[in-house]
Amino acid sequence: MNMNKKSFLMAALMLCSVLSVESGVRSNGMCSVLSEECDVMSERLSSVMNEESGMMSDENGNDVVIAGPDGRLMITVLCDRHGDIFYTLLYNGRQMMERSKLGIETSMGDFSRGMKLVGHEVSVINEEYPLLKSKTSRVSYKANELVCHFLNAKGMKMDITFRVADNDVAFRYSLPRQDGKTSVTVKAESTGFRFPENTTTFLTPQSDAMIGWKRTKPSYEEVYKPDAPMDVRSQYGHGYTFPCLFHVGDGWVLVSETGVDSRYCASRLSDYADGYTLAFPMAEENNGLGSVEPAFALPGATPWRTITVGETLKPIVETTVPWDVVEPRYESRNSYKFGRGTWSWILWQDNSINYDDQVRYVDLAAAMGYEYVLVDNWWDTNIGHDRMKQLVDYARGKGVDVFLWYSSSGYWNDIEQGPINRMDNAIVRKREMRWMQSLGVKGIKVDFFGGDKQETMRLYEEILSDADDHGLMVIFHGCTLPRGWERMYPNYVGSEAVLASENLVFSQGSCDAEAFNACLHPFIRNAVGCMEFGGTFLNKRLNRGNDGGTVRRTTDVFELATAVLFQNPIQNFALAPNNLTDAPQMCLDFMRSVPTTWDETRFIDGYPGKYVVLARRHGDAWYVAAVNATDKPLKLSLTLPMMGGKEVTVYSDNKNREPQRRQQRIKADGKVQITVLPQGGNVIM
Repeated sequence: MNMNKKSFLMAALMLCSVLSVESGVRSNGMCSVLSEECDVMSERLSSVMNEESGMMSDENGNDVVIAGPDGRLMITVLCDRHGDIFYTLLYNGRQMMERSKLGIETSMGDFSRGMKLVGHEVSVINEEYPLLKSKTSRVSYKANELVCHFLNAKGMKMDITFRVADNDVAFRYSLPRQDGKTSVTVKAESTGFRFPENTTTFLTPQSDAMIGWKRTKPSYEEVYKPDAPMDVRSQYGHGYTFPCLFHVGDGWVLVSETGVDSRYCASRLSDYADGYTLAFPMAEENNGLGSVEPAFALPGATPWRTITVGETLKPIVETTVPWDVVEPRYESRNSYKFGRGTWSWILWQDNSINYDDQVRYVDLAAAMGYEYVLVDNWWDTNIGHDRMKQLVDYARGKGVDVFLWYSSSGYWNDIEQGPINRMDNAIVRKREMRWMQSLGVKGIKVDFFGGDKQETMRLYEEILSDADDHGLMVIFHGCTLPRGWERMYPNYVGSEAVLASENLVFSQGSCDAEAFNACLHPFIRNAVGCMEFGGTFLNKRLNRGNDGGTVRRTTDVFELATAVLFQNPIQNFALAPNNLTDAPQMCLDFMRSVPTTWDETRFIDGYPGKYVVLARRHGDAWYVAAVNATDKPLKLSLTLPMMGGKEVTVYSDNKNREPQRRQQRIKADGKVQITVLPQGGNVIM
């Protein structure tokens, strides 16, 4: 097919998108006819795109268009007469990303202006891979790949690779060895994200560095603002941490990045200035340690920037793009067991880190059938290395394994909680890990990182690699967002990187906002990576005695629902020994059986910050969880084909906000109606 016909089809499709919008507002015969014609044209264009691996280019090679396998998601890459590189994004003919800048500035040369597109290559990606630690256990990844070859004003080469799936785009920059250079420093990226006017945002700000408790920020623990306009300045003036959710007209866009390891820094979005730009870490992070400019050996590439697009929130919730474009960084000789754990610190705090209280939490884990107990900070002082063997032996005798807490370091913050100064030094770290391995400890929780520089990314990777050598799983806390790490590192099992459960204990305001935040995470934070939230409280009062401290506003069934909504392969729940006698038996029954790994995830219904209904499958068992953050009861009509005609167990709140459990047969067509109380929940299984 010649280019003139392709161009006509492209232009016609864009016109159709405008007409289709009008027809939705003003129905008349002409619009109806045009709509039918547009449908035919759209199908024809999709056919053309698929026939040619989803790629088209103009006659002089300055513009290249690539579509996903189904033809609906379309990226245009162009080089203007000034040599600036841009891209645009259409979904079903609708503009989801306007003309946005591309390019990088490096120590080797400037690849952000004066560029020339000199060629491109297209290929088809069709892969399957296991994903045992996230929202689905096996992924079938299909995408079209476009590699664009550019020359800068000095004739130096740069490639940009795009992978376009049905609802996802991933792209990155690559540089070869050239001009005698075998390494490069990236001074800045021009990578931009420009959305149409009237787009609203669901963003959390990047904090100042070296502030907060013991000067430990940034730690991805700031507050989200829902449906905010784009031009509102971020709270601290440093832009926004990934992932970033945008409501674009009738559609949705989620922006993030993946594949960040020791060879680059983690990035974020700038404040809005006619669009957003990718931003590097601040110099003050990690007490000034390390450069803000990443460097890598040549040939080499940046991490992948990812964009997920949908007309509904379904592609956002179900996306696997963070893992589609990465590969395992090392093979492991170990097999790791995921599961549930108890955790004294969340309710009993620092005073509970003593031998006797940890025995009580081991006993709680055993009574619940849980696999793990997490011993938090100060164990080195209050229990000691020598007596820890006794505790580990006791736990293993009960069928429970142990995780131990560590600080990441002692010199880029003011942390005193021990153990400190063990994870940041390779010699000391390996010695400590050999000792843990000799005891039979199964994992570590490493806390208080406070930065996104390349030096810090290297520390994450080194901890993971050394831990795997010693058969240890790793949880990160007070940390950065995981960026594809579930697939990249076999022993990685989760990160906090969210305003998590500890804040419910610290402030009543956090308790008041618990439902609101729970209705955000499946669409944003937890959509792109494991989230070690540490929730599911059955105490009414969040203290040791269930008789003081902050007041939980949510119902018990709400708390049960979050055990399904929040995804992490090892869940350290906020249960307490007193719950064995003061919590409803039906709640304990549920918490004894709920899994932490999932074979499939489906978005059912919801709106960020208001409510969410999510279905997850473990083996043959489906769990449908719903929570409500509004101030009114929600009556929802759901379609659950996976439960059609089946007898199910339903957990819900009665009129007194107390849990109730009943059996119900779902209609053959899977249709069911539920009512979810304000700050309440519903679970169907």
